[in-house]
Amino acid sequence: MKLSELVAQYVSHKRALGMRFDAEAATLAAFCRCLDGNIDVISVTVEQVQDYLTGNRPLTNHWSKRKSVLDCLFRFALSRGHITVSPLPRYCPKLPPPLMPYIYSKEELKRLLDAVPAACNSRAMLEAYVLRALILILYGACLRHGEALRLTMQDVDLDGAVLHVRESKFYKSRLIPLGADLHGAMERYTRQRNQAFGNEPNAPFFCFRDGRPLNQSAVRRAFQRQRILANVRREGGPACQPRLHDLRHSGTVHRLIAWYRSGADLQLLLPQLSTYLGHIDLAATQRYLTLTPDLLNEASKRFESYVLEKHHE
Repeated sequence: MKLSELVAQYVSHKRALGMRFDAEAATLAAFCRCLDGNIDVISVTVEQVQDYLTGNRPLTNHWSKRKSVLDCLFRFALSRGHITVSPLPRYCPKLPPPLMPYIYSKEELKRLLDAVPAACNSRAMLEAYVLRALILILYGACLRHGEALRLTMQDVDLDGAVLHVRESKFYKSRLIPLGADLHGAMERYTRQRNQAFGNEPNAPFFCFRDGRPLNQSAVRRAFQRQRILANVRREGGPACQPRLHDLRHSGTVHRLIAWYRSGADLQLLLPQLSTYLGHIDLAATQRYLTLTPDLLNEASKRFESYVLEKHHE
C-alpha cells in the first residue's frame, strides 16, 4: 500500500468516528509531501521519519505532537497488516518547556488596536475595520480564532446579542452572549461590512476585500505585523512570541481577575466559564487560575480573607 493511500484511509477512519481531525490530517499531508506519498508504506524507514520530525526548524513542543500523530498512523497500519514493524524512532530529543500563554495587559491591547491601520497596508486584502473587529471578538468573547473565522452572518444574532459557535474544536456548538461593549462594536462593524457585502445569511462574517472568508494564515501574518508595530514581545526567539490565540487566554484571565475582585463565587462560575469556552472538562478551565501573578495575587487575597473570617468566628 502506498503511504498516501494509508493516510487517506486513516483520516477517513478517524472522521467516520466523528472526529474533525483537521490538524492531524495537515500533519500527515506534510509527512506525505516530505517522503513522496507514492512510496510503499512498508519501505518507510526510521531515518526518513526522523528527518521529517526534526527537519530544519527549531525544536518546539510541536515535535511531540507530530510524533504522536505518526505513532497513531503506524499503529493503525500495524493493526491492518500493512506493516509488521513501526518505523517510528525511539529517540526523543530534549524539548524546550511548554510555551506558556501570553497574557496581554490592557495597555498592550490598546497598542495592538492602535496598530491595526498600519498592519493593514494598501497591499493587504484585509481591511483595518475587519481586523479590529476580529481582535475585539477574540478577546471579548474568548473565541478560538478558527471559531471566529467560521462565523457566518446567521451565526451573529445582534438583536439577541448572542453568537452561535457551531461545531467547534470538540464538535460542540454553543451560544456566546455578547457584553454591551462588544455588542456595540459588532453592531458598528456589521453596518460597515454590510454596506460592502450585504447580509446574505450564509456569507462569512469576517471577509477579505473581495468578500472571500478570511483564512488563518492571512490573519496570522497581519497579526504578526500588528504585534511588531505595537512593540508587544517577550524574551526568546520568534517561536516564543505572543500569539493570536493568546487573545482568548487574555480575555479569560481578565474575566477571572474581575470575578475575584468583585467577590464572585468562582466554584459556581467556573463550570459556566468552561461551557462558555467550549471546554470538554473543568480541568482545562482550571489551568487558567495559575496563569498570571495578578490572578494568583487575587486568589491569595481571597484565601487570606477566608482564613481571617474563620479565625474570628
